[in-house]
This record gives sequence, C-alpha cells and structure tokens, in this order.
Amino acid sequence: MRRPAPLALAAAALLLVAAGNPATETRHTVEEGETLGGIANRAGVEKAAIAAANGLVEPYAVQAGQVLVIPRQRSHTVKAGETALGIALKYDVPLDNLAIANGLEKPYPVQIGQKLIIPAQVAQAPAPIRATTHTEPYFRWPHDGRVLLPFSPTHDGIDIAVDTGDMVRAAASGTVVFANTEPTRFGRQVLIDHGNGWQTSYGHLSRITVKKGDVIKTGERIGLAGAAGTATRPELHFEIRHDGKDIDPKSKLPPRDK
Repeated sequence: MRRPAPLALAAAALLLVAAGNPATETRHTVEEGETLGGIANRAGVEKAAIAAANGLVEPYAVQAGQVLVIPRQRSHTVKAGETALGIALKYDVPLDNLAIANGLEKPYPVQIGQKLIIPAQVAQAPAPIRATTHTEPYFRWPHDGRVLLPFSPTHDGIDIAVDTGDMVRAAASGTVVFANTEPTRFGRQVLIDHGNGWQTSYGHLSRITVKKGDVIKTGERIGLAGAAGTATRPELHFEIRHDGKDIDPKSKLPPRDK
C-alpha cells in the first residue's frame, strides 16, 4: 500500500483545521448538517452548558454559519504576588464569578499554589444569528447517476440512470406523505412534503424503505432504485413541485457535469 505523500498529509491536516474541531475550540462555527448535540459530544462539554453560554432555548436549533462559544472550564495556579482581582482581569471574568466558582469570600484572599477554577464567561457570548425563515428547501441530488431525460413541457421531472438496488436518497428533509404503489405510471413511489408548498417525488422504485408519516432527513434512504411501473429500464423518475406546479429539478439542484 502506498503511503500518502507528506504534502498530502499536510494538506489534509490544514483542511481539518479549517473545518473546525470542537474538541479544542473555544468558539465553533456551525457547519451544514451539524446539531448542538453532536457539537457537544465532540467538544466534551455538556449540551446544556453550550446552550446557556449562547442563549439558546429548546429545541436548541443551530444554523450553518452560527458561531458558538464553547464554555470550557479553565484553571489557574496562584503565583507569588497574584491577587484574585488580578487573576480575574487576566482571564477577563468578573471577580464575583471567580469568587463564587472557588468559594472565596471578601476580601477574596488567595494563596500561592492554590488552584482556582476559571469560570466560563457566558456574558461575552456573541449575539445569536437572527433566525431566518427558509421558505424554500435546499435540495440535493437523490442519486448520482446521469440524467437520461431532462425536464420539458411534456416531461414533468427528470429521469436519472440507476442500477437496480441502488440507494435513493431524500433530496431534502421532510415528511413522507405517500409510500405505496402508484398504479398508472410510476409503480412504487414515494412523495415527501417539505413544507411551504414544496414536495418531491421518487418513482420506479424496486423497494420502498419508508412509510407514510416518517420524518426524513436530507440524504436519508427512502427506497431502492428499479424499473417498476411503466419504466423500460432501471431509472429514477424525480420531480420537484411547488404549490402543485412542476419545477425543473435541475434549476433547484446543485450543478454538476452529468
């Protein structure tokens, strides 16, 4: 097995640093798909502590691009000549908070070698990003195959090349409103409602792996590809609709070469 070149390893390391690692950060920029629970697990800090430090309330929703303070507990060993006030100023925390965290009473005496807890400074948390209401989902491709037949006035979606048994993914998060056999054309079909009038449809499946009422996340498997219904070859018929009107899926999906 060939070992990665040192340059490749260095590049990979830089990418990891750029992506942000909650295990070592004191501030973390939320990336697409991250949850507060997942960030807390990687940071090794209680979810409730991060929520409190950033003014979050249940269900603790976070958004891509949001900067979260990671409230880590620090410590300081008192050196000769140091005072509680000087230590509080050094770490930019209120003296009262330092005293409470360490059980100090006025005039807050400290001793050489004493180990003090430096409390997380929640008052300096950045203002939360103003919540924005997205009326349109962020759609992703349900399969990586090439487009066999594009959208047109006579074709209400796109047909994507597949192999029988390939995984078909939800193009966006939503609720399954139909997961059964559509008898006229698509055979086994799944419909997902994404809210605000948006729906996606997945037809010609060989197998359906969800049921009506399931809450589905972007990229989650909803079925296996096939040639059910009137299909003459394995293909995925994919549609995007808004308020009952067919939308060209390629106008909403990320661009790609095929």
